[in-house]
Amino acid sequence: MLKVGVVGLGRMGGIHLRNYTEMPGVEVVGVVDVDAKAREAVAARFGVRTFATLDELLAFEPDAVSVCVPTFLHHEAGMRLLDRGVSAIIEKPLAATAAEGADLVAKAREKGATLMVGHVERFNPAVERVKSLLGDDVISVHIERVSPYPVRIQDVGVIKDLGSHDIDLIRYLTGSDFKSVHAVASATFGEHEDSAVITAEMENGILAQITTNWVTPFRGRRISVACKSRFVAADLIAQSVTEYSPFSETEKTYSVREWPVVAREPIKAELIAFLDALRNNTPAPITGEDGLEVLKTFERIFDGLNK
Repeated sequence: MLKVGVVGLGRMGGIHLRNYTEMPGVEVVGVVDVDAKAREAVAARFGVRTFATLDELLAFEPDAVSVCVPTFLHHEAGMRLLDRGVSAIIEKPLAATAAEGADLVAKAREKGATLMVGHVERFNPAVERVKSLLGDDVISVHIERVSPYPVRIQDVGVIKDLGSHDIDLIRYLTGSDFKSVHAVASATFGEHEDSAVITAEMENGILAQITTNWVTPFRGRRISVACKSRFVAADLIAQSVTEYSPFSETEKTYSVREWPVVAREPIKAELIAFLDALRNNTPAPITGEDGLEVLKTFERIFDGLNK
């Protein structure tokens, strides 16, 4: 039986909590939030202990904790957990800065605790199918992630919120780190940027582009991968994947194949993988180092934007 907790009872924290309560072999020893109404709501729904401070949760000696507070609080909460040897899954991005992320990675290594970052799109079955179809002939990857403006997010812009998913996915799908990365961005409705285009070349020569914004009246999540031998397109919301063959001069057309994808809730798969890593004493599938690379890429992007 693994003892777990959740820090932060916003939208993501609530999803983490719900999934933990549905898992066999897991005991939710408590949840933390400064908002009394949020605590009352989850206590009534899930019957779990609720606390106003992290110290109260730590008194119950959890094995692992989900950190779902705003990004600027990730470092403080994560360091306190890891320093006690408590394993943590921290919602993306890992921290507010690369320096804070490096602190978390170093502390996890020092204490022998598991640190995982919630780049949940890796657990989207459509992403897994795309990854399985790619060989060594990838030419380029384009990801589009667009949404209406989210009033609930005030501490970061669209690059660090939506773009963090795709910076991680580019590394995952290409199997390579960023050689060069550039961006253009604009702020229309808020203090932070709400529209951006990021272009990159990976160390292995693959080209990448991310189009992301908060100015679209609907949610869109799409991946397109151009290869020498095929073209692969995925809709991450519909969890569908289509493969196109090269153009046939004989048939004067493309062949099209719809790949089967078994729909599932990516966050549940992510949390199961996190807890399995604890049980089996194996590395987290998305490590603190993976999260740190995303933060380093952010800093390269914003260094360029600020010049």
